Amino acid sequence: MNGLDRDSMLETLESYESVWDVIIVGGGATGLGAAVESASRGYSTLLLEQADFAKGTSSRSTKLAHGGVRYLQQGDVSLVIEALHERGLMMQNAPHLVHNQAFVIPAYDWWGGPFYTVGMKVYDVLAGKLGLGPSKSLSKEETIEKIPTVEQDGLRGGVIYYDGQFDDARLAINLAQTCADNGGTLLNYMKVTNLLKTSEMVSGVIAEDLETGKTHQISGRVVINATGVFVDHVIQMDDPEASDIVQPSQGVHVVLDKKFLPGDSAIMVPKTDDGRVLFAVPWNDKVVVGTTDTPVDKVSLEPRALEEEVQFIIDHAAQYLTKDPKREDVLSVFAGLRPLVKTSEGKSTSQISRSHSIIISVSGLVTITGGKWTTYRKMGEDAVDKAAMIAGLEEQESRTKKLHIRGWLKHIDPANPLWFYGSDSIAIRKLVDRQPELGEVIHPDLPVIKAQVVWAAKHEMARTVEDFLARRTRCLLLNARASQEMAPVVAELLAESLHKDESWQKEQVAQYQELASGYILN
Repeated sequence: MNGLDRDSMLETLESYESVWDVIIVGGGATGLGAAVESASRGYSTLLLEQADFAKGTSSRSTKLAHGGVRYLQQGDVSLVIEALHERGLMMQNAPHLVHNQAFVIPAYDWWGGPFYTVGMKVYDVLAGKLGLGPSKSLSKEETIEKIPTVEQDGLRGGVIYYDGQFDDARLAINLAQTCADNGGTLLNYMKVTNLLKTSEMVSGVIAEDLETGKTHQISGRVVINATGVFVDHVIQMDDPEASDIVQPSQGVHVVLDKKFLPGDSAIMVPKTDDGRVLFAVPWNDKVVVGTTDTPVDKVSLEPRALEEEVQFIIDHAAQYLTKDPKREDVLSVFAGLRPLVKTSEGKSTSQISRSHSIIISVSGLVTITGGKWTTYRKMGEDAVDKAAMIAGLEEQESRTKKLHIRGWLKHIDPANPLWFYGSDSIAIRKLVDRQPELGEVIHPDLPVIKAQVVWAAKHEMARTVEDFLARRTRCLLLNARASQEMAPVVAELLAESLHKDESWQKEQVAQYQELASGYILN
């Protein structure tokens, strides 16, 4: 259980003298789910990620492990059943990161409550024994008691239901560690630049180590393309004539102070002007409000919120909260791209199904796209089933339904700032016992201590200031300005652990300041 160490992973890759059973391209939810699935079945597994784990879409979600109430309204019942089942498994397998969250749907004079009263009962039934608690109608008074800051003008009452909430980037890191604990090899900052072929069939990848510039030719029995919004790039390495299968859609969230939603309950608004649902969810002592659904043409690793998206969220939040948020109240704004599978009907992106699709090329390349965080495990299972068939690997049963994820701890204390490490928090405490100065808090506005930086460098493959502040901890999303002030200390601690010099530190701080400024509203 030594965690993730890039140097030793690189050594494994360079000294590996056989053909990998499964090579996975992409280190987000889908790729990591497939990697845990493959490694736990006993297949030799290599995962390569061009940036950092969960750098893209998978660290930028609404942080909900949910069945998807609105998919029920759209009639996508099979997706809801699958997602509710997977939500239950997430809670069982990573209870340190996934917990029960109450949601209140406020009912006003101007929109129909009936679907939600009946619909939520259906939601409960579909969840079956993995349900988190029964939904029920609330009186106006009960609704206000649950959400003291809800807009009371025209309020008739509400409906309360239960869903799951989690920390996406932390789950990604724990999945990477779980894969490693099961014998898998994973590397971040290792960009696949091309595919290898033998008699027209995909037989491996060419990858460039972005830290050293070195190129590796790696043979595999099967390659899984799990690169999210970038799947078309990989498909086109295989077949330059292939048409795009992804219609990317941007979702934006803003983060506000807890005072805007002081209770424990989240708000779910079932219908905004553009037909989307809007969530305001307590998270890490802040409130995440989102999201939008804007079709985009260009995909990037660092998408930016559009002005109108931010305004849309602020305006809509103001309709449901007594205290209207202003631009200066926004602590951070972040954008993510959904890899939606294109439809021929030209539906709006908010209507495109969130089910996943697996496409197998004539050359044997397995591509998986679509889907959502909640169904990551099932996506991994489906992808590996197909991959094993193509590679002719010995058939193995999936073991992930009951596989505890690294950090597994049944009871956590939310008052402990290290709660999200689960069972690993003990090791971090021991670091502080040995070196008390590592117990120092880096910034008064965020409960992060120096030991976390050391731990992230040594056991979680954090390679940059951004890796630590954006994903190993969530400082960038919780308070972008405060995270900028933390950067020099983080750079210094990382440099010490990773044996980097002062010029590396300066460059890291400058890069981070520029990145984080994109999360701050002017």
